Amino acid sequence: MTKLKIKTGDTVKVIAGDHKGAEGKVQKVLIEKNKAIVEGVNLVKKHTKPSAQNPQGGIVEKEAPIHISNLALLTSKGETTRVGYKVEGDKKVRFSKKSNEVL
Repeated sequence: MTKLKIKTGDTVKVIAGDHKGAEGKVQKVLIEKNKAIVEGVNLVKKHTKPSAQNPQGGIVEKEAPIHISNLALLTSKGETTRVGYKVEGDKKVRFSKKSNEVL
């Protein structure tokens, strides 16, 4: 199992691909596929059959997963950064390599 440096709830920026420059909050991380679902980014249209929850059916816009390598974490100031780990006291914490702030 790979250790991913992006977690649910992080604010990220897309650094490559069709949605380059878009920012959003990570809704879900798919660890086994090395992908993440980011709010409002990489929207795809999905055709749905009528069901009990959606009796009309039709076309729904939904976020598709993006590969983690195409995402960069944002600091509180809104700049992209790489992630490092360090031990503070008896806890292991993530920190921004650019600004040295704890994430």
